[in-house]
Order: sequence, then C-alpha cells, then structure tokens
Amino acid sequence: MSEVKLTEGVYWVGAIDWNLRDFHGYVTPRGTTYNAYLILDEKVVLVDTVKHGFAEEMIQRIRGIINPEDIDYLVSNHVEKDHSGSTPDIMGLAKKAKIVSTEKGRAGLSRHYPAGDWPFITVKTGDEISLGRKTLRFIEAPMLHWPDSMFTYLVEDRILMPNDAFGQHIATSKRFDDEVPEEDIMGEAAKYYANILMPFAPLILRKIAEVQGMGIPLGMIAPSHGIIWRSEPRKIVDAYVKWSQGHAEDRVLVIYDTMWESTEVMAKAIIQGVMREGVKTRLFHLRKSDWTEILREILEAKAILIGSPTLNNGMLPSVGGFLTYLKGLRPRKKVAAAFGSYGWGKGAVKAINEELKRMGLDVLEPGLEVQYLPREDEVKHCVEFGASIARRVKETRLQ
Repeated sequence: MSEVKLTEGVYWVGAIDWNLRDFHGYVTPRGTTYNAYLILDEKVVLVDTVKHGFAEEMIQRIRGIINPEDIDYLVSNHVEKDHSGSTPDIMGLAKKAKIVSTEKGRAGLSRHYPAGDWPFITVKTGDEISLGRKTLRFIEAPMLHWPDSMFTYLVEDRILMPNDAFGQHIATSKRFDDEVPEEDIMGEAAKYYANILMPFAPLILRKIAEVQGMGIPLGMIAPSHGIIWRSEPRKIVDAYVKWSQGHAEDRVLVIYDTMWESTEVMAKAIIQGVMREGVKTRLFHLRKSDWTEILREILEAKAILIGSPTLNNGMLPSVGGFLTYLKGLRPRKKVAAAFGSYGWGKGAVKAINEELKRMGLDVLEPGLEVQYLPREDEVKHCVEFGASIARRVKETRLQ
C-alpha cells in the first residue's frame, strides 16, 4: 500500500469502506472512511483506530511505515465503535502502548472492551504530551457528539484531529479536499452535520469560540470520516458556524406522504404557489425519499411544510416517524406549517402542528385541510397557501 503523508512524520493509516450504505439509519450512498493517523517522532502515536472488520487494512498501512509494536501511545478521541473497534487489535500488537483519552473515554472503552485491562493516561483541556520534536495538545469536546469526545492538536504541524467534527461520509481514492470536487465534499459535510451534529449547535458555537480563543492556528483539519481539509480548513469551520447559527436561504421544502393521492395533489399545488413567487422549493415523498437527504435540505431552508392524510384521527405512521427523527435533531429558526386531506374526520394537521410546536418552530396555524379529493377551487387555495408561505419566507429575517 502506498503511503499517504499529511506532513513530515504524519500519515493517514485509516480504512476505506466502499460498500457502506447504512450508518445506523444514516443512508450513505457514497460509502465512508474510518480515518486513523500515525505520528512518528521519538515517541510513536496512533490517533484513533478503525471500525471492527477493517483492522487488517489499517495494520497493513501501519506496517508499510513502521512495526506496530513500536507504537507508544494510542490516542482515543472517541469511544464509538467505528473509531475504537480495532483497539483490541492494536493493543494486542503494541504491547508497550498506553491509551490516551478523557476520563469518560477511559470509562467508555473499559465498558466496551472489559477484557482489555489496558494502561491509560487521562487528559483534560490544555494537557500536552511531548513526543520529542512534536507536541500533542488535547481539547475536551463533550457532546460533540458523545460525552467522551475530544480533539487532538499536533502543535508544531498545526493539525487538528477533531474526530467526528468536520467529517463527511464519502469514500474516495483521494484523501484531501483539493483532490475532490468541492460540491461533493461540502454537500456531504452538510448532510453529515444535519444528521449527526445539528442537535449540538449551541455547543459547537461555544467550542469553536473556545478553540479560537486559545489562539490555535489551523494548518489542516483531519477528521475521522471523509477527506482531510488541507487547502482551506477555514471553509468547513465557517460552514459549521453558519449552520450552527441557523442561517438559511429563501427556500421552502414540501414534505409529505399520501394515501389516495389527495394530499399529493395538495402538495404539488402548494409547490406551484411557492414557485410562482420565485422562491426555491423541493418536494419530498417520505416513502420515496432518503430522510437523511431531506435533513440536509432542511438545514439550509427557511420553511418546511409537512403534509399527511388523516388516519385513525392522526397522521400516517411514516409522517410520525419522520417528525420523531426531525425532533431529535432539533432544527432551529424555521417557519413551519401543516397540510393534508381527510375523509369523515380530521386529525392529521392538528397532530402535525403539535409536533412542530414542540420543536420550537414558528408554526403557522391552523394549516390547510381539504376533505377527500381537492376540488378545482380548493386546488387554487392550495396554490395561494404556497404563495403565502413563500412571501412569508421572503419577508422573514430569522433571529
């Protein structure tokens, strides 16, 4: 295997998962990588490992550079098993190695791998380990996105290794941002943020401010999934600030499910109204669309419209499931509204509104309801409903 060098004495030794398509519910059509980094100095360091099943790929890359027995430290930035799954394999080879982690990281690794009984060094923000010419500095990052998470900063080379922050699920033959089309990288980075890190937006803003306050120059950001940001590392940091602050563009998403196409007729009429006002829009059928892709679109949209016919005095299960998924990701600063058809009794629109209000969104009540198949005048009303939402979006400056 050919060496992948970040800078002198620093190597990527991770694994490429070309065939991953589902990351515990997150749809990953482009696969992913599990990034690990080898640092050579008077002391040898491996930063993170790879998912179980990919250990041999990582070990072969390490063997192409050094003997794994020479590793002195294994830095564990995060306990989740896509990054720690090969810890037993490495510790079985690197007999003298000590694991460096936060205190919660030590506790988590001990629970995941109770047979390990490994030596630990626990660190806090500001702690350092000298490797000889190079220095590791550690920054705790609890809930970004687990309680044990931390960042590792290689001081002399100005490389930040933030584990799950700033990553993307994308498998490529290239390792760096200047080797992959920007639209591919940023689109996957936005999808990754929306589906994994969006709930932690306030914490992300505070952590970025903290790191900036420490005066840490960023020459490179080396996350644990996807490509490494070496040409413009500030680009992804600025994007995280924008997303975490809730900045969005004039865009309306219409998201729905339908039983006998009545709600679909409404959805398509609403879209016509939005388009008439010159506002960007997209239509998503919940049983035909990837929810993780919908969330990527929600991240940068000002308004979301949720549609469902009434079933058993409530919404369709697919709509309820999506709203549960959405609620857990805590979208911020969005205008929202509900619509749907009903037969002999209402219920879906009211139930959707209640869920949207629990999320803290700016809900436009009462929403829009039509009995059975929309008549021509009701279709026109749907068009006007969409137009009114579009005008609201253009006038809105979300704080």
